[in-house]
Amino acid sequence: MNLHTLPHFPTLTPTYFSQTLNTQLSAAYAVQAQVGQNTQPASWDNTVLALESATEPLGKTWGLANHLQSVCDTPELRACVNEWLPKMSDFFTQLGQDLKLMARYEALAHAPLNSEQSTVVTKALRDFVLSGAKLPAAEREAFAAQQAELAQLQQTFSEHVLDATHAFEYHTENAAELNGLPEDELAARAAAAQAKGKSGYLITLHMPSYLPVMQYCANRNLRETLYRAYATRASELGKPEHDNTALMARIVALRAQQASLLGYANYAELSLVTKMASNAAQVDAFLLDLARKAKPGAEQDLAALKHYAAQTLGIADVQAWDTAFASEHLRQAKYAYSDHEVKQYFQEPKVFAGLFSMIETLFNVRFVPHEASVWHPSVRVFAVQTAGKTSGYLYVDAYAREGKRGGAWMNSLASRSLQADGTVQLPVALVVCNAAQPVGDKPALLSHDEVTTLFHEFGHALHHLLTQVNSLAISGIDGVEWDAVELPSQFMENYCWEWRVLTQLTAHVDTQAALPQALFNKMLAAKNFQSGLGMLRQVEFSLFDMRLHQSSSTQAVNAAAVLEQVRSEVAVNRPPEFNRFAHSFGHIFAGGYAAGYYSYKWAEVLSADAFAAFEDSGDALSSTIGAQFRDNILAVGGSRPALDSFIAFRGRAPQPDALLRHNGLTLTPA
Repeated sequence: MNLHTLPHFPTLTPTYFSQTLNTQLSAAYAVQAQVGQNTQPASWDNTVLALESATEPLGKTWGLANHLQSVCDTPELRACVNEWLPKMSDFFTQLGQDLKLMARYEALAHAPLNSEQSTVVTKALRDFVLSGAKLPAAEREAFAAQQAELAQLQQTFSEHVLDATHAFEYHTENAAELNGLPEDELAARAAAAQAKGKSGYLITLHMPSYLPVMQYCANRNLRETLYRAYATRASELGKPEHDNTALMARIVALRAQQASLLGYANYAELSLVTKMASNAAQVDAFLLDLARKAKPGAEQDLAALKHYAAQTLGIADVQAWDTAFASEHLRQAKYAYSDHEVKQYFQEPKVFAGLFSMIETLFNVRFVPHEASVWHPSVRVFAVQTAGKTSGYLYVDAYAREGKRGGAWMNSLASRSLQADGTVQLPVALVVCNAAQPVGDKPALLSHDEVTTLFHEFGHALHHLLTQVNSLAISGIDGVEWDAVELPSQFMENYCWEWRVLTQLTAHVDTQAALPQALFNKMLAAKNFQSGLGMLRQVEFSLFDMRLHQSSSTQAVNAAAVLEQVRSEVAVNRPPEFNRFAHSFGHIFAGGYAAGYYSYKWAEVLSADAFAAFEDSGDALSSTIGAQFRDNILAVGGSRPALDSFIAFRGRAPQPDALLRHNGLTLTPA
């Protein structure tokens, strides 16, 4: 893949990656040396652009290899990624510690630069320091060794979760075991069995298979079996070869060691250097305030659930494997509708058509189907058109399947940048979800939660694709503070509750009728159903992450003990002792959210306040305000502080009032 073409995926074999990475890595080392040894005065072209000419193609190839492993893992591809992981880690670590390069950037800081270029240089100098460039030689080497070990441990953590998820299957020939499961879900389980050459029904731990059984299946023993398997993935309670216990302890210890080397009290303080929040104490106070406000509602939620389960379902002792089942029945009893009923209206083609129409109305951007090579037949490609011209590309991989990591995410394949020859590299984004595949001749159906997830990921994609920044390091989502990067994604979620939008998204799979107003009103009434429990769950995850990384110990930290302490402070619905949630918490142990998971709640203040600008205007689909949001937030990427971007859009600093209104809470501004 060069600057202006999309990848040809059939050629992206492990052999291709090995050969290409070998060539590109050698070239990158050579260019690094040339730039560092250049005796000419440092300029943007002979320093930043010269370095990017070699490091960006290398990063693209490496990113493609990792992307393909996440969406279509094979033993050969996994072996290739693991072979190259230490080599890539070594290169980027020593690049960040290159004293000659740092000197070039220090000189460049005094050269005539435009505002974008100055921001790039300032952030690069910060990153040199955070990479250990200013440490004494011995400590610099220790930091590099820690970085290499961390990269491998995080990769292994992800592989263990994926393998543990794939390793479990529950097969039955008896439909009575699945009593209560809706007919279309039963058909999906039958199709899963047929795909494996089996009769009967097959259940896996992939969310589109697992969750409907937990919500609707009356077989309590089966729910317990599935819950145990899901809650103990990648732990000492499963297969030893998938156990993440030791990896978690070592990952946290290595992060603490790196923080100590750089002069920080703990990894949380190091992590927050590149975020909006000032320090760990501020984040703790924010989360604990959320917990305090949410706890009374959560206790009421739990009491109502237990009362209903005992009185109506005959479940006197509600266990973790009963919660989703009892909650779904309580929702139906209280609001007279079910998730399954709503799901029949969200046909995937209609959802995408409505989403694209909404984006065009708000931001004057079109998504046009585009012919391009893909990694799986179900993947779709779109050209992003602004003012009649293609300004980027989007890949969408919507369905769960074997060999694909669970969850939903957005990755960038390329970022917008102005090249030395005056041409513009177009951004390329990848949206990955894990909805259930179509069954038979019917289209795939999405739950309202899955629609919300899709909108969330499209918010990230829009942030990346609509950028007007010319400098690679701060274009799109690059260079944006991590606790602000969720602003556009959570902003987009609000539209999943707008009636005008839902009428465009919905058509019943059998009758083609749009979602009835009466059903929508029931959904709206139930919007905050168990919101207290949901809020506390997110606070629990965020506090666990922060507390884990606030340890100053450079030895192994007991993650289970930290989680138990957090639960004793904030949880009202305690999971069973055998629950090993942390062992599959990839966001913080293998992703980019270490000491940053709080970002989801932090950015929710920003996103709710941003959406309030549309609410206040009386038009949630105002193209005028949409253009302001696009130009002041989406288009500027990391070219200025996120707070400045928000103020440019809103005309003031963020306020929590909208979040209060949406959640029925009282917050103290962070």
